[in-house]
Amino acid sequence: MRYLPLTAADRATMLARAGVASVDELFADVPAEARLKGLLDLPAGQGEMAVERALAALAAENRATDNLAAFIGAGAYRHHLPASVDHLIQRSEFLTAYTPYQPEISQGTLQFLFEFQTQVALLSGLDVANASLYDGSTATAEAILMAGRVTRRRRAVVSGGLHPHYRDVVEASCQFIDLDIDFADPDPRADEDLAALVDSDTACVVVQYPDFFGRIRDFAPLAATCHEAGALLVVVVTEAVSFGALKSPGEMGADIVAAEGQSLGNPLGFGGPYLGLLAVRDKHVRQMPGRLVGESVDADGRRAFTLTLAAREQHIRRDKATSNICTNSGLCALAFCIHLTLLGEDGLRRLARLNHATAVRLAGRLAEVPGMEVINHRFFNEFTVDLGQPAAAVVKALAERSVLAGVPLSRFYPDQESLANLAVVAATETNTPDEIEVFAETLAEELT
Repeated sequence: MRYLPLTAADRATMLARAGVASVDELFADVPAEARLKGLLDLPAGQGEMAVERALAALAAENRATDNLAAFIGAGAYRHHLPASVDHLIQRSEFLTAYTPYQPEISQGTLQFLFEFQTQVALLSGLDVANASLYDGSTATAEAILMAGRVTRRRRAVVSGGLHPHYRDVVEASCQFIDLDIDFADPDPRADEDLAALVDSDTACVVVQYPDFFGRIRDFAPLAATCHEAGALLVVVVTEAVSFGALKSPGEMGADIVAAEGQSLGNPLGFGGPYLGLLAVRDKHVRQMPGRLVGESVDADGRRAFTLTLAAREQHIRRDKATSNICTNSGLCALAFCIHLTLLGEDGLRRLARLNHATAVRLAGRLAEVPGMEVINHRFFNEFTVDLGQPAAAVVKALAERSVLAGVPLSRFYPDQESLANLAVVAATETNTPDEIEVFAETLAEELT
């Protein structure tokens, strides 16, 4: 009874209080054809030790990036995480702090969130940042919804270079509201002209920097076009380390920056949990979703922190609420904050330069492989390659030889034959010269 504490008498009492005779009556409003008939096809119940062994055997079938030559990016990046990060996030002032709605007993949480917001504002080049969102994709969707509130317009133009998973989240988030999303076609070889799509009905233009294919562009001219038409420019960043090397989105005229913070302080974790970063211009702060921590003083004049500009009741106001996002990825944000604090500005810049140098070395070596083409002329630590044959089969063959050789674009765009031979490849500070050489040699053997 360890996991089923209710007795038959307990269940009978609950059913009587609910006014029904059986559990089946509780589901009377669910159509019969939608109900499960019989048990799921799952193993019978086992003891705890047997279950642990079975799950461990399944986990052992995974091929983890820590044990292979891994060149996978596409929105999730392998970086070195200092052991001190894991140690510090477990300190009691962070782990035991209650929800920040009670500031008098959660100063540890509120202080690090305040510092986190300051870091994100500095990285993005904008005035103010919130206390994080769920991840980069939901931050992007929230940025578009925010642009609609600020401009009171109902159309968004989205670059074909936006991560396809982010595109899916945007589409799902906006499908039931009066907001039209115009998605440009993905084309890693073409320079899209988003400025030509901006009109008087446009709330915002959404671009990724670097984009999903690794390309880097100066969006200052696009920002000027947006502002002239009364629209906002939303810049999305999936690789947070790039902030240490590239011109900030704010310097290029971005009005909102939505980003994924996984690269700093957080492991790949098979896809999560991650954290979303969101920063805005000061004039738009009251339309910013999520939590915002401010600095004040207590009754004794001591420095103190508290939530500001958003009452708790906002999150239950339905359509009148600024956002339905009512929490934040607090532990992931703490890890981000600690890692970035340990690096400092100089450390982040050195880390970014090391990432770029490693990627340049990889691109140069892969370009020597017969039948290979590196498409990008400019990139940070990720770029697109043309393998001259279906990339999915090549990537699978290399994985069987302990090389994770990037992500084939056919995984994201299965119906676009023009992208079938392309793959996105990433390199970080974790990739050694020996791994790069193994990648190039193994790839050359597979392509011949």
